[in-house]
Amino acid sequence: MNIGIPKEIKANENRVALVPSGAAALVAEGHRVLIETGAGLGSGFSDAEYRAAGADIAPDADTVWAAAELIVKVKEPIEPEWPRIRSGQCIFTYFHFAASEKLTRAHLDSGATCIAYETVELPTRELPLLTPMSEVAGRMAVQEGAKYLEKLHGGRGVLLAGVPGVAPGKVVILGGGIVGENAAKIAAGIGAQVILLDISVQRLRQLGDVLPANVQLIHSSRHNVLRHIANADLVIGAVLIPGAAAPKLILREDLKSMRPGAVIVDVAIDQGGCVETMHPTTHDNPTFIVEGIVHYGVANMPGGVPLTSTLALTNATLPYVQQLANKGCQQAIKYSAALRKGLNIIAGKVTHKKVAETFGLDYHSADSMLD
Repeated sequence: MNIGIPKEIKANENRVALVPSGAAALVAEGHRVLIETGAGLGSGFSDAEYRAAGADIAPDADTVWAAAELIVKVKEPIEPEWPRIRSGQCIFTYFHFAASEKLTRAHLDSGATCIAYETVELPTRELPLLTPMSEVAGRMAVQEGAKYLEKLHGGRGVLLAGVPGVAPGKVVILGGGIVGENAAKIAAGIGAQVILLDISVQRLRQLGDVLPANVQLIHSSRHNVLRHIANADLVIGAVLIPGAAAPKLILREDLKSMRPGAVIVDVAIDQGGCVETMHPTTHDNPTFIVEGIVHYGVANMPGGVPLTSTLALTNATLPYVQQLANKGCQQAIKYSAALRKGLNIIAGKVTHKKVAETFGLDYHSADSMLD
């Protein structure tokens, strides 16, 4: 199979979808791997390393898209890339369709087969391709939040760790999934006061066994959210409903109850965000202020640490890329329950129920489209 790896062109996205060792594994299995020149540089991998692994280097993105039966990316194809998509082509990447109707309709019109990393799901309900980036984003959320709490960035001027004689900052985390758990570990590790809220009591019990004692685990309700964000220094939105838009847990009116200069880092922004006043930002211009509250909405947070992120992501994705390449996309999807869960669009039809519900589109089961 011809496998294409285009360079990511979303703002400040320095990750790459395949490392040289992954290219070597695919070439050894008889596949042609076509890498756009410079695609790996942001993550520290040169064209020469890919050539040594047996990959071919393409001079531009048009060449990659035109030759490849399977396109493997990190982020969703953005508007300049849409004309390059061919009917029947298979695209394997993070899509987050529920955050954008325009993106969804463009891929429906393309006739491509779209498999979303974020909805590939194991029988245990684990999301194996979302997990590594959620781990990175959760840890980064505290790091970025701590930076923007500094006065020179518009924050309150609070050191989350505190010092002897001065209380530490308060971190409130909305959601106890992979992002929330990792954020809590880092925030607790630097000595902050940490409150984590989740709607699942069972999940809170699980977290109680693994998180340190300075993390308070609270059942999430409207009352409890408002109570804790009112005196928070840093709020981290870590809510996920796989494939669906994130619920709005913090409304504009709620910001008035918060401390001026507090920071909100909304990791859920890829799925539309869980803060009503949040919109996607970039690493170039990561924050804005509403009602005195610093908003951080970078939609590709792990792109800020591309070497770590690329290695973590490709460790998880390569086995699925191999399945798609070795069996062909449709056969691989048909025989892998995890990849069937990942299938969002095929032949102009939506095959993920949450995406269809979000935009009022007709839903077709993956099984019905693969017969």
